[in-house]
Amino acid sequence: MLDPPAKKIRPGGSGYATMSTYGARTPWIGVSRTEKGPYYALHLGGTNFRVTRVHLSGQPSPVLEHEVERQPIPPHLMTSTSEDLFDFIASSLKEFIAKEGDGSNTSQDRRELGFTFSFPVKQMSVSSGILIKWTKGFSIVDMVGKDVAACLQEAFARKGLDVHVAALVNDTVGTLAVGHYHDPDTVAAIVIGTGTNACYLERIDAIIKCQGLLTTSGRMVVNMEWGNFWSSHLPRTAYDIELDAESPNPNDQGFEKMISGMYLGDIVRRVILRMSLESEMFGPISSKLSTPFVLRTPLMAAMHEDDSPDLVEVAKILNDTFEIPDLPLKARKTVVKVCDVVTRRAARLAAAGIVGILKKIGRDGSGGITGGRSRSDIKMKRTVVAIEGGLYSSYTLFREYLHEALNEILGEDIAKQVTLNVTEDGSGIGAALLAASYS
Repeated sequence: MLDPPAKKIRPGGSGYATMSTYGARTPWIGVSRTEKGPYYALHLGGTNFRVTRVHLSGQPSPVLEHEVERQPIPPHLMTSTSEDLFDFIASSLKEFIAKEGDGSNTSQDRRELGFTFSFPVKQMSVSSGILIKWTKGFSIVDMVGKDVAACLQEAFARKGLDVHVAALVNDTVGTLAVGHYHDPDTVAAIVIGTGTNACYLERIDAIIKCQGLLTTSGRMVVNMEWGNFWSSHLPRTAYDIELDAESPNPNDQGFEKMISGMYLGDIVRRVILRMSLESEMFGPISSKLSTPFVLRTPLMAAMHEDDSPDLVEVAKILNDTFEIPDLPLKARKTVVKVCDVVTRRAARLAAAGIVGILKKIGRDGSGGITGGRSRSDIKMKRTVVAIEGGLYSSYTLFREYLHEALNEILGEDIAKQVTLNVTEDGSGIGAALLAASYS
């Protein structure tokens, strides 16, 4: 991750599946905080989707007024046809709009919408992208290879909705938009929750496949898809290798499997299982220890952060989750240590990823220069990274370890200039802001 920053981005380079997000008008300039009116967002990213309306007053505001509705996707639509799926989404949006004002508001001036689509897409323009493949249990065969924004737009037309898909984004780009709206020094965004991804602002001339493309700012958002980062230098263990081999997507999302909330609890489970097999510390081996993902990361975090003298919460979770009763205090302390090692490693790897981004864009104190000048010659700019996701915002020790690693890698003086700002609902509010930007 810490390759020389002067390198230019090449498709598939540096172990990432990097994707450039098209934008002739960049959102950090387009969202000038002077836009007025309601803007909308749809987020389809799993078994639920969300509809968001954001009210922009034309004035900068630390809190953006918004309403959100969540809807489950009926299971049969996840394997039906693209027309069935998008007709359902369009109908839900129509009902949401009908609740505005006196309820007769569906035929006012055209509405602008940002569409957050959290599946692999080849971005063709700011408002179009071709579906590469489905994940997360979806399997709508006729949709692969189609423009997802166009399919949604056609569904709006069938439902008589005058709504324009102004922007097609993923959640990290939305997080960047929210971050930049609140703080113009925001240069990157990280999502680290159940899954993980990152994006950042890059100069157009540093992206080989975009050289010659003109934008008003000279910069473009790069969606890193860093969950799929792979390097022989990653500190993989036997537990990581086993988890990957037994996962639904082996040899895929290797970095994500080491740092995200989906997997940390299961790594801890695997370590406890190995210890149970090789020692008598945990007593008779519980069959529950062999159940993948039975230990969710929030439970792991609760054990890790148990500060009671007798580790009462640890004992309760081990009993409730694994049916391991009456565990001695020494063994409970060992479990807490395992949680600590797994969490510290994840946080430090996430921090290394953030520093890799800062190094690439010359915000690590080096100014992007690989030789000829010392760090002391460079005036470090204030740098903000927007960050979203429960692993960072809700897990105190993870957050502390990540900050500790940033200080260690960057040095305290440089680290003081780097701020991690927690944002909320980049996939909703951020997408609506981008709709305002590109409409």
